[in-house]
Formats: sequence, C-alpha cells, structure tokens
Amino acid sequence: MANLSVRKLDEDVFSKLRLRAATHGVSMEEEEVRQILKQAVANPIKLGDMALQLFGEKHGVELELPEHTPHEPLDLLL
Repeated sequence: MANLSVRKLDEDVFSKLRLRAATHGVSMEEEEVRQILKQAVANPIKLGDMALQLFGEKHGVELELPEHTPHEPLDLLL
C-alpha cells in the first residue's frame, strides 16, 4: 500500500479536516482524508444522479428522469 505526505497544508484546511473527521467519529488520516481522496478520483457522478441527490424525494421534489444509455462523462477540466 502506498503512502502520501502532504507538506505546506494551509492551517485552516488542516483544522477543517480535523473537525470534519471528529464530526464523523474517525481519525483524520485513517478515514477522513482517505475517503476524500477516494471520492476525488472515483467515477464522476452523473448529472441526473446529482439532481436526484440535491432535489429528489428527500427534499420534497419528485423528479422523473428519462432512461439513458451509459456514456463517458465530459472532461470539463481540459
């Protein structure tokens, strides 16, 4: 398994990571930072799925999205 060291991390970012880990009841290195990194490199969320997360039934909105065939996401960070 690989190791990663992050130098010159802004103190505010470090404090927020520590707070976020405490809120989730995990150690900062052990779970919180690993989870953030995994999410950052994971397959991007589809726009329709994001819309359901943000505006779906849990938020009082009923959305009916059409079926679509899988496709490669656009690379907007060219």
